[in-house]
Amino acid sequence: MSQKVHLIAIGGSIMHNLALELKDQGYLVSGSDDQIYEPARTRLESAGILPNSIGWRPEVLSLEIDIVILGMHAKKDNPELIKAQELGLKIYSFPEFVASKSLLKKRISIAGSHGKTTTCSMVMHTLKNLGLDFDYLVGAQIEGFNHMVSLKDAPIIVIESDEYLSSCIDPRPKFLHYIPDIAIITGIAWDHFNVFPTLESYENAFVSLIQSMHSQSILIYFEGDQSLVRLVKEHGAHLKTIPYKEAPSKMVNGNSILLSEGKEYPTNLFGSHNYQNMQAVIELCKCLGLEKELVIQQLSEFKGSSKRMELLAKGPTKIAYLDFAHSPSKVKATLSAFREKHPLDKILVLLELHTYSSLSLEFLPQYHQTTSPADHIILYFDPIAMQIKNMVALKSDDLMSAFDRYDMDICTSTEQLKGKLSSRIEDYNVLIFMGSGQFGGIDVKAYAKKLGASLSAKIYFGILWINCEVYSSFGFCII
Repeated sequence: MSQKVHLIAIGGSIMHNLALELKDQGYLVSGSDDQIYEPARTRLESAGILPNSIGWRPEVLSLEIDIVILGMHAKKDNPELIKAQELGLKIYSFPEFVASKSLLKKRISIAGSHGKTTTCSMVMHTLKNLGLDFDYLVGAQIEGFNHMVSLKDAPIIVIESDEYLSSCIDPRPKFLHYIPDIAIITGIAWDHFNVFPTLESYENAFVSLIQSMHSQSILIYFEGDQSLVRLVKEHGAHLKTIPYKEAPSKMVNGNSILLSEGKEYPTNLFGSHNYQNMQAVIELCKCLGLEKELVIQQLSEFKGSSKRMELLAKGPTKIAYLDFAHSPSKVKATLSAFREKHPLDKILVLLELHTYSSLSLEFLPQYHQTTSPADHIILYFDPIAMQIKNMVALKSDDLMSAFDRYDMDICTSTEQLKGKLSSRIEDYNVLIFMGSGQFGGIDVKAYAKKLGASLSAKIYFGILWINCEVYSSFGFCII
């Protein structure tokens, strides 16, 4: 008899993908959420598991439910969680559930403050094209993979491993559930201020990860991060450790080329942080016994992950990108890479502050000079989101001082964003949209129709920032 699984907060990015995967495996899946956005809504509806109504419904919980999986969006006072606890149902956080399905697999964990999704995606792309059978958990939709989660019977699992807390009732960092046989740590830069109020507390999460690994497990780490090097030296003596640097590369006429043993491999990615990620993947694949040249060939063909330095639109003299970067280290690395690729162009960045950390007055100084590679910044945040999070209102002077950018445009509404883009965009060659939020809830499909673009065009759901006037003046086509 098929097991019944109920997902509390089924609308989340990972959670709805987990629901789809479990449905495909024959589980009887139900779920609930107080908000479900696209593309989760359409995908859940197509699979026949979209909740009948929005909101929490404790009445659907009964002793017939075998497993409850608790998403991060749910709080301790969630009525469904309370009902599940009263009934004594088995409750998992999603990392705990993934770990329970991975006990007999070789577990590969990709951790670090930045580069996790891209590195994990590179690993998945390479292993798939070299014929290896594996399961996975990754934080973005990857070309060639139906879901962001696979939990079948493969002998290997590749896990993007987050340091954030597991759930509202399990404060452990997610990556402590996985106990990897092989781990990559890409670097450490303070983040998640609401969970880790000091740099020391943040670093201690990674100490716990290192200490959780069994003796002679393999730790691959970036040796250019001195804090990480220190932690590995102090706490990783029981492991086989492999430091890595940036893979050799060069830029020729704006095109990136990966170098290996006298050969040149043109690549789709650019920026030193991406070549660091590539070298981590090369070291990992060596541990799996894969031939280096075959691995490098696959890396050269990797097209990237959704919303990670993604080409959104291009014209004769203008180009637009989309990037998920929101934390200080990600913003700095990404903009440095764009400046390397476009050394002579004028770069305009629309950056949204969305996470708890980025909206915290105490954390804001971490952004000091992170945007210096850009010529101009339009900064957006939603005051309503701050009210919901019970956060102190941000003032323009505080933001400008923290970023060390006194020429920034600061917007707090969608209409302001449209106006600033319309007035600024004509003077710039490169437009970069950065952030993990929704930019005021702009409807991507509606804007695509206004622009006369086909709905099958390569526009990714969740964010679109271009109005009719901007499209006209910027002069590019949606691709």
